[in-house]
Amino acid sequence: MKQYIFWILLCFAHYSIAQEVLKGQILDKNNQAIFGANIYWLETQLGTTSNETGTFSIPTHNQTNRLIISYIGFETDTITINNLEFLKHRLREQGELKEVVITEKKKSLGRSYFKPKNVITVNKSELLKAACCNLAESFETNPSIDVSVSDAITGTKQIQMLGLKSPYLLISQEGIPYIRGASQAFGLSFVPGTWINSIAITKGAGSVLSGYESISGQINTNLVAPNNDKKFFVNAYGSLNGRIELNTHVNQSINENWQSGLYLHSNIRERKVDQNDDGFLDSPLARQFNLRNKWVYTDTEKGWVGGLNLQYVYDKKQTGQIDFLPSRDKNTDFAWGSEIKTERIEAAANVGYVWKDMPFQSLGVQTSFNIHDQDSYFGYRPFQIQHNSFYSNVVFSSIIGDTRNKFTTGINFTHDKYEEMVASMDYSRRENNIGAYLEYAYDNIDNLSFTLGLRLDHHNLLGTFLTPRVHMRFAPWGKAALRVSGGKGKRSPNIFTENIALFSTNRNIHILENNGSFYGLDGETAWNYGISFMQGFDLWNQKGDIAVDYYQTRFKDQVVVDWEDPASIRFYNLDGRSFANNLQIELNYNITKKIHLRTAYKHYDTQTQYMDKQTIQPLQAKHRYFANISIETTPNEAGAQWKFDTTYNWIGQQRLPRNYFQASTSADLYSNSYNLINAQITKIFNNGLEVYLGGENLGNIQQDQAIIGADNPFGIGFDSSLAYAPVMGRMFYAGLRFGLE
Repeated sequence: MKQYIFWILLCFAHYSIAQEVLKGQILDKNNQAIFGANIYWLETQLGTTSNETGTFSIPTHNQTNRLIISYIGFETDTITINNLEFLKHRLREQGELKEVVITEKKKSLGRSYFKPKNVITVNKSELLKAACCNLAESFETNPSIDVSVSDAITGTKQIQMLGLKSPYLLISQEGIPYIRGASQAFGLSFVPGTWINSIAITKGAGSVLSGYESISGQINTNLVAPNNDKKFFVNAYGSLNGRIELNTHVNQSINENWQSGLYLHSNIRERKVDQNDDGFLDSPLARQFNLRNKWVYTDTEKGWVGGLNLQYVYDKKQTGQIDFLPSRDKNTDFAWGSEIKTERIEAAANVGYVWKDMPFQSLGVQTSFNIHDQDSYFGYRPFQIQHNSFYSNVVFSSIIGDTRNKFTTGINFTHDKYEEMVASMDYSRRENNIGAYLEYAYDNIDNLSFTLGLRLDHHNLLGTFLTPRVHMRFAPWGKAALRVSGGKGKRSPNIFTENIALFSTNRNIHILENNGSFYGLDGETAWNYGISFMQGFDLWNQKGDIAVDYYQTRFKDQVVVDWEDPASIRFYNLDGRSFANNLQIELNYNITKKIHLRTAYKHYDTQTQYMDKQTIQPLQAKHRYFANISIETTPNEAGAQWKFDTTYNWIGQQRLPRNYFQASTSADLYSNSYNLINAQITKIFNNGLEVYLGGENLGNIQQDQAIIGADNPFGIGFDSSLAYAPVMGRMFYAGLRFGLE
């Protein structure tokens, strides 16, 4: 395999013809580098993006000399290029006067026509369309991600993509794997929404640079930093269900090269809410304190960039019966209750160097260390886990011949130490992995681009294995992109944190294997294949696009989580077929310059071989429909305006596992379909102040009997794991944002 990849690289290097290249750097008005700016030739498929130092290189095009430069929050510039001198260009923030042509408004959520990977980019303005209190709630207006509640007790939000839950996604933060291991249960709630600058969602197998764990996709979150955030920012939020949040950002420039930011998040919910009168809290009582300190170093003259990120999280939840009092009722049968206390400490650093005379060549080092400590109990069931993790990555990027042929190679190391106790059972283990990777990218300027990636990893428990991945884009005609992808993924299961709902039941837990390395089970392996077509169009002088995605995931090895027995939860290795097929048809259209429509239909076919039957997985709707409409008024002379956003979701029937009281029922049981409507109104003033008012679940949809056996929580039939619809009904919230440049 290595020889084959090397032969391909040599062939393309030999085939490449010397080509003229335009090089430059993109800056803001303060001469700070802009990372991720889009640079492309007008009315062509040839484009690139700026790197960490704002530099870029792009081959010239023989049909145009008009270069477009755009970035979120800045005006889009169109520049005429008459020579190949180094271009240093400064973008102006939106609202500033300038003398260049504005071509179009940057989409708040969109796909690129140029990238071979099927990537959906979500920027900050999209996140402001909803309350977006944390990362788990940042996808409410995105049709590619499904958000649901894991159970009727903890209120934990979980996300799914391509019909598979979040453990099959690689969730990273600024390129470093983040939500994994012990943080799978609640880690999404530890990333406040105001801290997020942008989110990149990759469908299908991701890049080999990020690791081998991606199966259904990858979500990479870029956080706000001192060089892309306001000097001072505050966000206050409150809801009628008793949730209060406060976010504060303070950024300061230390000197010409160093900038620092301090970000504080706190939330509290002390109000007891039981709208469905079952005697249990609809949402946990909660407190969270979250502190982050970010340092950024930039020296564009010498080509050095770097950063340091420090974070501390304290999170405590109490849930269960309304009358539960921990000091009195813990470890008794007076009242059923649960407490979950988590502390997390993280340090991450990166440093990069870009060759001044070769902006396409760079060397980077990433490293992170975190301690995640969770102490919890659910009724009589204690669960403790401490996860210490270390990650390091060294990556080198350059070209072969010219910028049509690029490659990235590197090596990374991961160490994970788990100390995990479930009741009196000790499931502690250590994992070590070292891996090397090579990714080759080709772009023939006009209509063809692809990446070939290969990893070789050695894991002390998973063994030695190869991870191949390929992504290809072909542009058959104007404003069209056809993509295909395929790749393999492998992962270590964490059966308790990934299925935290099992603790809020009185079902017996059985692990049916005992020879594997993970709880007596084997690791998981799957292949993912996908095809996607995107077509842009102009209709009634307005722009739009339609995208059709079809993806298949086929498991070779899987830990089956079997809820089919009403009295138990069984874990065992797959013996048969398990797959997930997903079809999505999405339409984006600007009805007018101020009204935007986004709508999508999704079809899922997710099946697993259980012990006695092959059937669709439970709590997974086969059909879903999504629609979002955004309206904004024209800003007045002072810059004030209104924004209106409404999101509608229709969730079809879901197969339900039988509970204890349905043990004699042999037929499959299904939930009713239901509708969800969320809406928000935002008023933007001209002094940096924004106020917003919104509502969630405006139709007041609530699941009937969300907790089975709620009247006898210590009885054998108690089960809160079968949540398929909202537990809490209609909820209203309000908040304000204020920032100073």
